[in-house]
Amino acid sequence: MAINADFLISCIETLQAAHQELPRHPQNSVMYNIYRAAIVKEFEISLEQSGNLLKKRLRPYFASNRQADQLNFKDIFRHASQHGLISTQACERWFQYRNNRNNTAHDYGKEFAEVTLRLIPSFIADATELAQVIVAEPDE
Repeated sequence: MAINADFLISCIETLQAAHQELPRHPQNSVMYNIYRAAIVKEFEISLEQSGNLLKKRLRPYFASNRQADQLNFKDIFRHASQHGLISTQACERWFQYRNNRNNTAHDYGKEFAEVTLRLIPSFIADATELAQVIVAEPDE
């Protein structure tokens, strides 16, 4: 059964467009702040979607769907790496993205947003690659 990743792909495209538009505006301008906020939000949504959809992609590797459904975010990516769906290096980057996201629960300030902005180019590349893995049939 194919997994529908259309929403994830749309979020990645929106994230990429906002990231490309950001430098066209002076820092601390209203438009810069709007694009920065959009980038942070799309990053958060894409990160959550990636974990949820990858969990579905991992189901064939477990005795039951329930086992896969009980995995936490980092375990999802560990298993994806163990099963060759992503590289060990990519897995480590996904941990970094998650750690960054966890900080948003405590700090929505400018410093957090700027740290997130530095992660975005590699995140877009990793999320795009992951979306391809998610939609691939398990036998591919």
